[in-house]
Amino acid sequence: MEIIDNILNKKTMSQFDTIHTVENNFAKSNSNYLKAMFGATDVMPLWIADMDFETAKPIQEAMQKLVTRNIYAYEFNTGEVFQAISDWNYKRHQLKLNPKSFVQISGVLTGIGMLIRELSKKGDGIMVQTPVYHQFFKVIESAGRKVISNKLKVVDGNYQMDFEDIERKLKTLNIKAILLCNPHNPIGRVWTKEELNKLVNLANIYNVTIISDEIHSDIVYSKSTFNSIASIDNSENHIAVIGSPAKTFGMQSISNGYLYIPNEEIYKQVKNTIGSLYLDHGSIHSANATIAAYTKGEEWLNSLLVYLEKTMNWITNFVENELPEITIYKPEGTYQIWLDFSKMELSEKALKHLVINQAKLALTPGDWFEKSHTQFMRMNVASPLEKIQQAFYQLKQAIDDGVDCSFNEEAKTDNCCSC
Repeated sequence: MEIIDNILNKKTMSQFDTIHTVENNFAKSNSNYLKAMFGATDVMPLWIADMDFETAKPIQEAMQKLVTRNIYAYEFNTGEVFQAISDWNYKRHQLKLNPKSFVQISGVLTGIGMLIRELSKKGDGIMVQTPVYHQFFKVIESAGRKVISNKLKVVDGNYQMDFEDIERKLKTLNIKAILLCNPHNPIGRVWTKEELNKLVNLANIYNVTIISDEIHSDIVYSKSTFNSIASIDNSENHIAVIGSPAKTFGMQSISNGYLYIPNEEIYKQVKNTIGSLYLDHGSIHSANATIAAYTKGEEWLNSLLVYLEKTMNWITNFVENELPEITIYKPEGTYQIWLDFSKMELSEKALKHLVINQAKLALTPGDWFEKSHTQFMRMNVASPLEKIQQAFYQLKQAIDDGVDCSFNEEAKTDNCCSC
């Protein structure tokens, strides 16, 4: 992370400060989605994990080159894509990945769903570490498997894995896979080598496969280091890594995903299934954008990480000084921030009214990530700092004005207006 530390010391205007007003049909600001999810459309949309930034110029140029040639015949170059991914991981994370152990997929969730079906049977358990990305629940349950929750615990203000609970459940329940999120969405932890070693050791003992969603692997801040599950010793027989350039380069609507499976037997099994469904044929637009990102996008990414870390530092300072009612878990990675409103002692209904109707913010409700987390919200901060600052000013103003007591009958506190 030396490059990032050097850039942090320079004060320059950033390309990421630009607020774009181009017309679009992006999901996060779609009025139909906002109305359905939040019951309002006059809100600042900070709920979906994508970016408000223009992607790197080399990616734009690769896309433009394809668009302007006006010929779109069959074209395949997965070998070049896999080599670019492998080279990137070695340069960025000192991680040696065999290009011949990759399988292309249409998206990360597709890969997770496919692996769950290949590695388990209906009725088997799949462990997740909650609170966690809400689509994990759907992809497990829609496959006829059972979600087994291993709740993360907070120790000295930081989330940690509960290894005693993991082993107890691996011993007593019919669990076939652990679905790991690294870096973790929504809490922002970047799991250490020591933590991953413990997890892999347990997987080896109980013959359980770790499916590691590493889509945020490149969004890691200067005080942390990303460790892939593939970097852990003695993990070859029990891991499958899932990744994509989508989160790193803001390519959510044009990128594919990939699986990395070092176990030859599992690799052949999964590759045959995916091939039989013709899910391994990505578009040339996605392929060329991925190659451009991983071969020419590093300078852009370094600048992005500096900008996001600056934003995270501003948020942390503002919340600690101006919003003591909120507990913040400063992320080690991802561009999500996990906010805890528990100290306000509001009902679930009152908290949502405060954030949506008074502060005019669309944040992801915490109970999407675990049902009991009704006092939490996740905010996406991959937007110009000015926009993020405005969001927190609006939140502070709403809290200062007081919560409408008619929405807080279950938990009236001093935070209520006088009724």
